[in-house]
Amino acid sequence: MAVDWEALRTAATEVSTRAYAPYSRFHVGAAGLADDGRLLVGCNVENAGYGVTLCAECGLVSSLHATGGGRLTHVVCVNGAGEVIMPCGRCRQILFEAGGARLELMTPEGVKTMDEVLPLAFGPDDLAAAEGA
Repeated sequence: MAVDWEALRTAATEVSTRAYAPYSRFHVGAAGLADDGRLLVGCNVENAGYGVTLCAECGLVSSLHATGGGRLTHVVCVNGAGEVIMPCGRCRQILFEAGGARLELMTPEGVKTMDEVLPLAFGPDDLAAAEGA
């Protein structure tokens, strides 16, 4: 499947303008494709209780499930200027759960798979193996 990374980046940049970031003023947008071709987006939503802030990737994964589920196949995250940024560690785990090791992520260094940006990730297979033991 050919992916229009520039269109994904544009969607992420557009949704970053709707971020709620009154504390950090660091707007983030995320856009991704589901395995059925749906375009999904999310933006960061800050909170005065900093620990309960929602990253853009959380909104993206929430949108995935709210609109029918499936798996993410391609994702890009940008700052408010539209520059490609890396997801934080927590969000890498969230993206791994939603797309698996083969999910493709646009990074500042080019496209990488989740198993490249989160090697040896812990996931659902680890829990299933523990239940079977």
